[in-house]
Amino acid sequence: MPTNAKRIFAIVLPILVMTLLSGCTNYQKMYKSLNVEHRNLVGLYENCQNENAQLRQGLSQSQATIEDLQNQITKLHKTPAEATGFEGMDVQLDAAEGTITVTLPNTILFPSGSATLLDSSQQALNKILGVISSKYPNKRIDVVGHTDTDPIQKSKWKDNWELSAERALSVVRYLESKGIDKNRLRAIGCGEGRPVTSNATAAGKARNRRVEIVVRVK
Repeated sequence: MPTNAKRIFAIVLPILVMTLLSGCTNYQKMYKSLNVEHRNLVGLYENCQNENAQLRQGLSQSQATIEDLQNQITKLHKTPAEATGFEGMDVQLDAAEGTITVTLPNTILFPSGSATLLDSSQQALNKILGVISSKYPNKRIDVVGHTDTDPIQKSKWKDNWELSAERALSVVRYLESKGIDKNRLRAIGCGEGRPVTSNATAAGKARNRRVEIVVRVK
Protein backbone atom coordinates (compact mmCIF):
# COMPACT_ATOMS: atom_id res chain seq x y z
CA MET A 1 0.00 0.00 0.00
CA PRO A 2 1.46 3.44 -0.92
CA THR A 3 2.56 5.61 1.94
CA ASN A 4 -0.07 8.30 1.25
CA ALA A 5 -2.79 5.70 1.17
CA LYS A 6 -1.59 4.30 4.47
CA ARG A 7 -1.72 7.74 6.01
CA ILE A 8 -5.24 8.37 4.71
CA PHE A 9 -6.35 4.94 5.93
CA ALA A 10 -4.83 5.61 9.34
CA ILE A 11 -6.82 8.82 9.58
CA VAL A 12 -10.11 7.52 8.17
CA LEU A 13 -10.24 4.21 10.03
CA PRO A 14 -10.61 5.70 13.54
CA ILE A 15 -13.28 8.07 12.26
CA LEU A 16 -15.17 5.21 10.62
CA VAL A 17 -14.95 3.10 13.75
CA MET A 18 -16.20 5.99 15.95
CA THR A 19 -19.05 6.65 13.53
CA LEU A 20 -20.13 3.04 13.59
CA LEU A 21 -19.89 2.86 17.38
CA SER A 22 -21.83 6.10 17.71
CA GLY A 23 -24.50 4.74 15.38
CA CYS A 24 -24.80 1.57 17.45
CA THR A 25 -25.17 3.63 20.60
CA ASN A 26 -27.92 5.73 19.01
CA TYR A 27 -29.77 2.61 17.87
CA GLN A 28 -29.51 1.17 21.37
CA LYS A 29 -30.99 4.34 22.83
CA MET A 30 -33.80 4.30 20.28
CA TYR A 31 -34.50 0.64 21.04
CA LYS A 32 -34.66 1.25 24.77
CA SER A 33 -36.93 4.28 24.27
CA LEU A 34 -39.26 2.38 21.97
CA ASN A 35 -39.30 -0.59 24.34
CA VAL A 36 -40.34 1.65 27.24
CA GLU A 37 -43.04 3.26 25.10
CA HIS A 38 -44.27 -0.17 24.06
CA ARG A 39 -44.57 -1.31 27.69
CA ASN A 40 -46.46 1.90 28.54
CA LEU A 41 -48.89 1.33 25.68
CA VAL A 42 -49.45 -2.27 26.74
CA GLY A 43 -50.20 -1.05 30.27
CA LEU A 44 -52.66 1.55 28.99
CA TYR A 45 -54.37 -1.05 26.81
CA GLU A 46 -54.74 -3.46 29.72
CA ASN A 47 -56.14 -0.67 31.92
CA CYS A 48 -58.67 0.23 29.21
CA GLN A 49 -59.68 -3.42 28.90
CA ASN A 50 -60.23 -3.65 32.66
CA GLU A 51 -62.23 -0.41 32.73
CA ASN A 52 -64.39 -1.57 29.81
CA ALA A 53 -65.07 -4.85 31.58
CA GLN A 54 -66.08 -3.00 34.74
CA LEU A 55 -68.33 -0.65 32.76
CA ARG A 56 -70.02 -3.56 31.01
CA GLN A 57 -70.57 -5.30 34.32
CA GLY A 58 -71.98 -2.12 35.86
CA LEU A 59 -74.34 -1.56 32.92
CA SER A 60 -75.49 -5.15 33.09
CA GLN A 61 -76.24 -4.86 36.80
CA SER A 62 -78.04 -1.54 36.29
CA GLN A 63 -80.14 -2.98 33.48
CA ALA A 64 -81.03 -5.93 35.68
CA THR A 65 -82.15 -3.54 38.43
CA ILE A 66 -84.37 -1.60 36.01
CA GLU A 67 -85.92 -4.80 34.65
CA ASP A 68 -86.60 -6.03 38.17
CA LEU A 69 -88.33 -2.76 39.06
CA GLN A 70 -90.39 -2.93 35.87
CA ASN A 71 -91.44 -6.49 36.62
CA GLN A 72 -92.55 -5.53 40.11
CA ILE A 73 -94.73 -2.78 38.65
CA THR A 74 -96.20 -4.67 35.68
CA LYS A 75 -96.40 -8.23 37.01
CA LEU A 76 -96.69 -7.80 40.77
CA HIS A 77 -98.83 -4.67 40.37
CA LYS A 78 -96.77 -2.60 42.75
CA THR A 79 -96.75 1.16 42.51
CA PRO A 80 -93.49 2.82 41.41
CA ALA A 81 -93.11 4.07 44.99
CA GLU A 82 -93.45 0.54 46.41
CA ALA A 83 -91.17 -1.05 43.84
CA THR A 84 -88.38 1.48 44.22
CA GLY A 85 -88.54 1.72 48.00
CA PHE A 86 -89.81 5.30 48.23
CA GLU A 87 -93.17 4.31 49.72
CA GLY A 88 -95.71 7.07 50.22
CA MET A 89 -94.01 9.46 47.81
CA ASP A 90 -94.69 10.73 44.30
CA VAL A 91 -92.40 8.49 42.24
CA GLN A 92 -91.95 7.86 38.52
CA LEU A 93 -89.79 5.16 36.93
CA ASP A 94 -88.41 5.83 33.45
CA ALA A 95 -87.06 2.47 32.30
CA ALA A 96 -85.72 3.82 29.01
CA GLU A 97 -83.68 6.53 30.73
CA GLY A 98 -82.87 4.36 33.72
CA THR A 99 -84.08 6.97 36.23
CA ILE A 100 -86.21 7.08 39.35
CA THR A 101 -87.74 10.51 39.99
CA VAL A 102 -89.05 11.44 43.42
CA THR A 103 -91.09 14.67 43.34
CA LEU A 104 -91.45 16.86 46.41
CA PRO A 105 -93.78 19.88 46.47
CA ASN A 106 -92.11 23.14 47.46
CA THR A 107 -94.63 23.62 50.26
CA ILE A 108 -92.91 20.95 52.37
CA LEU A 109 -89.42 22.18 51.53
CA PHE A 110 -89.33 25.99 51.43
CA PRO A 111 -91.19 29.08 52.58
CA SER A 112 -92.68 31.13 49.76
CA GLY A 113 -90.01 32.92 47.74
CA SER A 114 -87.18 31.37 49.79
CA ALA A 115 -84.41 28.85 49.13
CA THR A 116 -83.86 28.05 52.83
CA LEU A 117 -85.06 24.58 53.78
CA LEU A 118 -87.83 24.34 56.37
CA ASP A 119 -87.05 22.28 59.45
CA SER A 120 -90.02 20.09 58.59
CA SER A 121 -88.42 19.18 55.25
CA GLN A 122 -85.86 16.99 57.00
CA GLN A 123 -88.32 14.16 57.54
CA ALA A 124 -88.97 13.72 53.80
CA LEU A 125 -85.34 14.27 52.82
CA ASN A 126 -84.04 11.86 55.44
CA LYS A 127 -86.44 9.19 54.22
CA ILE A 128 -85.13 9.66 50.68
CA LEU A 129 -81.57 9.53 51.99
CA GLY A 130 -82.25 6.24 53.72
CA VAL A 131 -83.57 4.61 50.56
CA ILE A 132 -80.71 5.95 48.43
CA SER A 133 -78.12 4.72 50.91
CA SER A 134 -79.60 1.24 51.24
CA LYS A 135 -80.83 0.52 47.71
CA TYR A 136 -78.93 2.83 45.35
CA PRO A 137 -75.41 3.37 46.73
CA ASN A 138 -72.94 5.01 44.36
CA LYS A 139 -75.66 6.05 41.90
CA ARG A 140 -75.60 9.59 40.52
CA ILE A 141 -78.30 11.95 41.78
CA ASP A 142 -79.72 15.05 40.11
CA VAL A 143 -81.71 17.56 42.14
CA VAL A 144 -83.92 19.62 39.84
CA GLY A 145 -85.76 22.77 40.94
CA HIS A 146 -88.94 24.05 39.26
CA THR A 147 -91.23 27.06 39.74
CA ASP A 148 -94.54 28.31 38.44
CA THR A 149 -94.88 31.27 36.04
CA ASP A 150 -95.50 33.95 38.66
CA PRO A 151 -92.79 36.59 38.34
CA ILE A 152 -90.38 37.25 41.20
CA GLN A 153 -91.51 40.27 43.19
CA LYS A 154 -90.50 40.74 46.82
CA SER A 155 -87.37 38.63 47.09
CA LYS A 156 -83.65 38.83 46.32
CA TRP A 157 -83.83 36.50 43.33
CA LYS A 158 -83.38 37.90 39.84
CA ASP A 159 -85.95 35.54 38.34
CA ASN A 160 -87.59 32.13 38.71
CA TRP A 161 -84.63 30.43 37.10
CA GLU A 162 -82.29 31.68 39.79
CA LEU A 163 -84.75 30.76 42.55
CA SER A 164 -85.18 27.21 41.22
CA ALA A 165 -81.41 26.75 40.95
CA GLU A 166 -80.82 27.96 44.53
CA ARG A 167 -83.53 25.66 45.84
CA ALA A 168 -81.96 22.69 44.04
CA LEU A 169 -78.60 23.68 45.48
CA SER A 170 -80.02 23.84 49.01
CA VAL A 171 -81.26 20.26 48.71
CA VAL A 172 -77.92 19.13 47.23
CA ARG A 173 -76.04 20.70 50.13
CA TYR A 174 -78.33 18.98 52.61
CA LEU A 175 -77.76 15.59 50.97
CA GLU A 176 -74.01 16.19 51.00
CA SER A 177 -74.11 17.18 54.67
CA LYS A 178 -75.69 13.81 55.42
CA GLY A 179 -72.93 11.82 53.76
CA ILE A 180 -73.74 11.66 50.05
CA ASP A 181 -70.52 12.09 48.04
CA LYS A 182 -70.62 15.48 46.30
CA ASN A 183 -69.22 13.86 43.14
CA ARG A 184 -72.52 11.98 42.83
CA LEU A 185 -74.64 15.13 43.12
CA ARG A 186 -75.76 17.72 40.60
CA ALA A 187 -78.03 20.75 41.12
CA ILE A 188 -80.18 21.88 38.18
CA GLY A 189 -82.53 24.86 37.95
CA CYS A 190 -85.30 24.81 35.33
CA GLY A 191 -87.33 27.80 36.49
CA GLU A 192 -90.79 27.76 34.92
CA GLY A 193 -89.59 25.98 31.78
CA ARG A 194 -90.82 22.43 32.47
CA PRO A 195 -94.32 22.55 33.93
CA VAL A 196 -96.17 19.31 34.58
CA THR A 197 -99.54 21.01 34.17
CA SER A 198 -101.08 24.35 33.23
CA ASN A 199 -100.25 27.41 35.31
CA ALA A 200 -103.74 28.79 34.66
CA THR A 201 -105.01 27.76 38.10
CA ALA A 202 -103.67 27.98 41.64
CA ALA A 203 -103.72 24.18 41.89
CA GLY A 204 -101.69 23.91 38.68
CA LYS A 205 -99.13 26.42 39.91
CA ALA A 206 -98.79 24.51 43.17
CA ARG A 207 -97.98 21.30 41.25
CA ASN A 208 -95.40 23.06 39.13
CA ARG A 209 -93.58 24.44 42.18
CA ARG A 210 -91.54 21.36 43.00
CA VAL A 211 -88.14 19.77 43.47
CA GLU A 212 -87.32 16.49 41.77
CA ILE A 213 -84.69 14.11 43.13
CA VAL A 214 -83.61 11.96 40.19
CA VAL A 215 -81.71 8.75 40.94
CA ARG A 216 -79.79 7.63 37.85
CA VAL A 217 -79.83 3.87 38.14
CA LYS A 218 -77.86 3.45 34.90
